[in-house]
Amino acid sequence: MSKVAELHKHDAPASLGIYILTCSTSKFKQLKTGQNPEDKSGDIIERLSSTSGHRVEGRRLVSDSRLMIKRVAKKALSSKAVDVLIITGGTGLSPRDVTVESISRLVDKKIPGFGELFRNISFNEIGSAAMLSRAFAGSANGKVIFCLPGSPHGVQTAMERLILPEIGHMIKISREPK
Repeated sequence: MSKVAELHKHDAPASLGIYILTCSTSKFKQLKTGQNPEDKSGDIIERLSSTSGHRVEGRRLVSDSRLMIKRVAKKALSSKAVDVLIITGGTGLSPRDVTVESISRLVDKKIPGFGELFRNISFNEIGSAAMLSRAFAGSANGKVIFCLPGSPHGVQTAMERLILPEIGHMIKISREPK
């Protein structure tokens, strides 16, 4: 690691506010009928965030609806307590997978390296099916947004190998003065 990256990481905030958003029409329908849907991917994000010293400032489950996704994302991003928005689900190729389209217009800067690295790691683990992921990240007003697949394994990989090692660094850089 370069000296500059080491310095940035050293000066980065150690505890950040995380908001978790799960996008799943089937789980949302279960929730609306009074059931308690299992959200393994959201649970993984919450557990790994908490055990890494971050605060979970909120968690929501929504349908694969552009309007719902945007509304919850905007509300989370407007909170002073939230530094990072992590979204799971809706990043595939199905017509109902609209997370990336819903979020990409909210970001000031895209972080293409996140998706590239995620797909590279996934390719080494699952093979050519990794190209089906549209994992995405960007920054907006000094906050960072990650769009992850709904797969618990994919979420765990992204959190452990990419997000948690760098989010403090990313927040520090995204909040530097112009």
